[in-house]
Amino acid sequence: MPVAPSAAPTTSARRLTVNFYLYAFLDEFVLLYPVYALLFTDTGLSVAQVSSLFVIWSLTGVVLEVPSGVWADAVSRRLLLAGAPLLGAAGFGLWVVAPSYWAFALGFVLWGARGALQSGAAEALLFDELDRVGRADRYGRVIGRASTIGLLAALLAIAVAGPVFAAGGYVAVGIASVLASLLCAAVGLALPEHRAPLPVDGPGAETADPASPGCLAILRSALVEARHNPGVRRALLLLPAMLGIWGALEEYVPLLAGTVVPASGVPLLVLLVWLGVMLGGLLTPIGQRLPAGRFAVAVGAAPVALALGALSGRPAGFVLVAAAFCALQMASLVADVRLQESIGGSARATMTSLAGLGTELVTIGVYGGYALASTVAGHGAIFALFALPYLALAVALRWAGPPAEPRSDAPEGVETN
Repeated sequence: MPVAPSAAPTTSARRLTVNFYLYAFLDEFVLLYPVYALLFTDTGLSVAQVSSLFVIWSLTGVVLEVPSGVWADAVSRRLLLAGAPLLGAAGFGLWVVAPSYWAFALGFVLWGARGALQSGAAEALLFDELDRVGRADRYGRVIGRASTIGLLAALLAIAVAGPVFAAGGYVAVGIASVLASLLCAAVGLALPEHRAPLPVDGPGAETADPASPGCLAILRSALVEARHNPGVRRALLLLPAMLGIWGALEEYVPLLAGTVVPASGVPLLVLLVWLGVMLGGLLTPIGQRLPAGRFAVAVGAAPVALALGALSGRPAGFVLVAAAFCALQMASLVADVRLQESIGGSARATMTSLAGLGTELVTIGVYGGYALASTVAGHGAIFALFALPYLALAVALRWAGPPAEPRSDAPEGVETN
């Protein structure tokens, strides 16, 4: 049970959030981000080969998302968050030491595994630790700020990568990326965790094998709660729909910008959109307080702004695009908060990973749809097309009313916190 607010819980919450923010920063401070595609092509890879690497990356996340969430409920989430960056460090080092297609592919598998181990475990650890000291209401603020800090780290990595690359080439940016990942692992090890892992019985329990009977029981308990808890079920549908579409469209923002400004001006427009996303993270607490009707209006206004901005054919239209991404980032984080608040059982990481799997599948669908649409339409029209589902989502949110209150009980077979 959460404890009553006092000076000690406040200090514990502050220590947790500071470490969590630092972890979010180091996780995204990867100097290879802006140059790894160049590394691939300079090694001799074709565009088709580069695209196949991205597919390997995405599929790794899809395959490992739910098993890693189950694992995060069966073992220490803190240790998983500490170990995940080490996988990324190994992949980055492999890329610059032995650049080749298969080295890049293995690196993306390791990077995908890194993301899968963090997904679910990070949110679950943060919520449970805040809840332990009676500060669960701060989850939305903290996760929103962490997302903004991660984006700031990525922007700083882009700014720093230029001079570092000029000084030492791919080896220098690779070493910097490895060091950042090692520091991220150290910070992950410093995250507090007072939760006891769920009991895992049966063969494979000694190592918490995700395929063991005990781990399968954790997955079943999550599925049972998703079936019986209306709040969880609604959040599991809302979060992938909210995040998956605009999260995929974000990858195409530079292409949209290239239709309205010369190549030299593209970074500025991309930066404008990123600023919108960062602001959306900071607005998460406000989004939490919005009544259901106003929240639906905010979601409904986003696709209108996105379509108008994308179809304008002018640089000024990117102000509307940035505003739309701001609203959608805020709404996505609020959906994550709703999910965490609705979970009544102990398989929190597993439940969060189920939402992550849905998001990955929606994102892959948008990638495929965008590729098909690009054969008959321009980028502005495609952005407007993918904005339409958000109008339907806004209508559904308006008619559905306020989200269900968090349940104090859990369905049969699901442990309560």
